Amino acid sequence: MPQIELAPDRPTTGPVPVPMSYTHKTNPAEVLLVSWCRTGDDAFTITARWPREHTFYLERHGRLDPLFLAETVRQTLPMLSHAAYDVPFGHQLLWKDFGWDIAPEELWADGEDAHVELHITASDVKYRKGRATALALSVEATRAGRRLATARTRFTIQDRAVYERLRGRYADIASANERAVPLPPPSPTHETGRTRFQDVVLSCTDTPLRWQLRTDTSHPVLFDHPVDHAPGMLLLEAARQAAQAASQPRQTLVAGMQCDFSRYAELDAPCWIVARALPHDPNGRPRVLVTAEQNDEEIFASVVTLHEVPVAR
Repeated sequence: MPQIELAPDRPTTGPVPVPMSYTHKTNPAEVLLVSWCRTGDDAFTITARWPREHTFYLERHGRLDPLFLAETVRQTLPMLSHAAYDVPFGHQLLWKDFGWDIAPEELWADGEDAHVELHITASDVKYRKGRATALALSVEATRAGRRLATARTRFTIQDRAVYERLRGRYADIASANERAVPLPPPSPTHETGRTRFQDVVLSCTDTPLRWQLRTDTSHPVLFDHPVDHAPGMLLLEAARQAAQAASQPRQTLVAGMQCDFSRYAELDAPCWIVARALPHDPNGRPRVLVTAEQNDEEIFASVVTLHEVPVAR
């Protein structure tokens, strides 16, 4: 097991590299975090790089994929847990909620890697036996000195013994994957905003605006390593695709999400994604409520805010 180098209680003298293991990724190409430093007792600055070419987070309408932001923030959860809050490897991080809002005009693509700086403040930090068990993070992201996005998320941390007791038979990764439901056919790529069928995470049903979640455990990005349930980023991608499909024929980009995770999305039962239009937000932007249901229970909900892309004439 790799050793954890704890952050000092005082501000660091300068940024240090982020070890790949701290992001819980196994493919170096998927690591977005570059460096970090502590700027206060519970304040941090993290730099990230969004590659100009990526197999999954693709440029659309001349803009970078806004879900780069979501994955960047997701990687900060384990990184800060290990580096700054004494959480051992092997502990489980459980997403509670995640909200973000991004400025589409700052997502311009210029053919180069995008360098993003995250200014993070941790709050509501709870401890047990000298290690953190729950955190809330507030994030302000900048690009080229301009405000790019804001985000806020809460998550809890469980040691492996507690996790296995709560999860029961679902804690066995190999067994959970063996029970995974067969992969249904993908929805059309033009409806979901994807270019490859293997990246479509929705499958059409006989009911409009209702899909079955495609949980492809072999997907190299969404399933970077074996897990015992559908990852949170898969649910965010499903919410993005469902919101874009619901807004057809308008061309849209996701400009924000407000997500609540209430239960795990298991691999052994169908998960249903449902979309419903909401009134526009105060800025006149379209919004869609996307929910995930499994075994007759709502397990996830996201209010997705969209940015309409002008159609060239």
